[in-house]
Parts: sequence; structure tokens; C-alpha cells
Amino acid sequence: MDSTVKQKYRFALSRTRPEHARYDDFSLRHPTMQLEKRAKIFSPFAALRGFEEAVDGKRRLYVEKRELNEEEQQALNGTLARLYELTRNLRLARERQLTAAVTCFVPCADENHEAYGRRGTYETVRGVVWRVDPVVHRSLLIGDREIEFADIAKITVLKEQEE
Repeated sequence: MDSTVKQKYRFALSRTRPEHARYDDFSLRHPTMQLEKRAKIFSPFAALRGFEEAVDGKRRLYVEKRELNEEEQQALNGTLARLYELTRNLRLARERQLTAAVTCFVPCADENHEAYGRRGTYETVRGVVWRVDPVVHRSLLIGDREIEFADIAKITVLKEQEE
């Protein structure tokens, strides 16, 4: 048990159980509880579900989406072209198990935040590259997450198997 909980509810832990006859009506309806579990009865609860998450969401710092310069854009296009050639179809993707780390822009999804629709955060997603679709969706499927080309800031190939 956590030491802060023990300290906070020391009075509840130190109390003894009420005395009842072994097989009286009360003892049969209410079996004795372990001492550690008794303290949980007195532990606090969250009256407002999701309140802490909402407050944490307001503390999150959002940034403007950064535009890539010409050199970065060319390097990114070259990496995407190489990934496309290595994972042209699902069979090749399964054989090669190409692992990459993609840093992408994720727009603010909290409608109640001032940054909604204007700013976001940058996340790095790591996983196996399953598909690069330069024509229809203009997106990259890494792990189980699909990322649009416009949101990609950087791609780093982590593991490339030999052909």
C-alpha cells in the first residue's frame, strides 16, 4: 500500500473491527474485511469525472505549424519516395518490416481550447511502415496510424532489412 495513503488514513488503519458473535445475523450479512481494504472505504473520489484531464488539457502548450524550407521538403520527399519503393505492396511491407520514426503535427482537438483549429503539438510515432500512398490519400500508414503528408515534419528510418 502506498505510504502516503497509509499516512493519510492512519486513523482508519489503526481502528479495530467491531465485535460481534461469530455466526450472528450481522456477521453473516457483513463478513469481516481485511485491514488494508478498510482504508479504501475512506479514500477520496473524483466528484467531477474528467475534470483533471480537462485542466491538464488547458495546461498543454500548443505551437503554430511550422513550414518546411525547400531543403527539408526535398529531403522529406526523397525519404517518402524511398519508403514507397520499399513498401509498394503489402507483401513487400511484411517482408521488409521497415521501422521508422515520424515526427508529425497533430492539431488541437479540444474544441474548448483557444488553440482549436489554429495550433497543435508535434508527436513522434514509431512503428512499421505498412503503406505510402502518394496518389489517392497522400498519406503514410505507420503501425496503425495514418499520417497525411502535409502533417509530416521529419522521417527517420530506424531499421531497414537487407534485400
